[in-house]
Amino acid sequence: MKLKKGLFAPLLMAGLVAGVIGSVQAQTFRFASEAPRSDTQFTAAERFNELLKAKTGGALDVKVFPDSTLGAFQAAISGVRGGTIDMAISGSANFSGLASQLGVLDIPFMFKDSAHAYRVLDGKVGQELLDKLGEFGMKGLAYWDNGWREMSNSKAPIRTPADVKGLKMRTTGSPVHIEAFKLLGANPVPMPLAELYTALEMKTVDAQEHPLGVFWSAKLYEVQKHLSITNHAYSALIMVMNKAKFDALPPAQQKAVLEAAREAGQYQRKLNADNTSVIIGNLKKAGVQVVESVDPKPFFEATKPVRQSFVAKFGGENYIKEIDAVRDAK
Repeated sequence: MKLKKGLFAPLLMAGLVAGVIGSVQAQTFRFASEAPRSDTQFTAAERFNELLKAKTGGALDVKVFPDSTLGAFQAAISGVRGGTIDMAISGSANFSGLASQLGVLDIPFMFKDSAHAYRVLDGKVGQELLDKLGEFGMKGLAYWDNGWREMSNSKAPIRTPADVKGLKMRTTGSPVHIEAFKLLGANPVPMPLAELYTALEMKTVDAQEHPLGVFWSAKLYEVQKHLSITNHAYSALIMVMNKAKFDALPPAQQKAVLEAAREAGQYQRKLNADNTSVIIGNLKKAGVQVVESVDPKPFFEATKPVRQSFVAKFGGENYIKEIDAVRDAK
């Protein structure tokens, strides 16, 4: 069929407009998180989305799936590797089964304080460890903040390593965490966060160790009445993206993703720092017995062999030396 000459120009213009509209349609990424919607991880993920949209003029955004909606950490990480999930946030310990040297971050008492941890994560060591995820189909975008790990249980206050002995303690699957609690005399039981509340309620495990934010947002205080501020290990979160999808983005959008991820991580660190005293106060009001002053030295001495065994199994002595070298930097 022949088009009349007078109709050709309007049709051509309509086609061009449709093409432009299609080209600026937002590309939406699926973002997986185990933490509840009430956790700062979700708040930071929403901030990440705002930053990403602003930096790309609305070309990129994310849809956040909290509460393990897309599966526990194993499923989320596998999904990112396979491309069925675009992005995920999970504890560094959950990646150490792939990139074993990431486990150096989970060694007990590796960090002096939060400032020391941030210097390491935001510096050369942190970047080298993120880069190791590339061979597993993931682009390490940034470190977010899980925080300092504390111990809770349903039996009695924990003040010394002797109080940990015999407890069925939920841990991550990290070899470092498992060995540390064996050295303390506990019976480590790795399990995902999504299963933990029920396991504590049913007495499948007696105890657990998580940062305060997760302890509060996951409502673990409802089934744990003794909490000790042990600060036995700092726990970083790692934000990852499917590497092929990241690599397919134009350089300007890659830059925007990295910047937005890091800025959202800085935002979340501050949220967590500001929330610490508030959470402890709320836990006391909820009837939790909180031991705020715990001598770290006996716990450090009991778990000290983890450093040597880590190096023997996985290497990474250079990372330990570099982490120690910036311990007291200003």
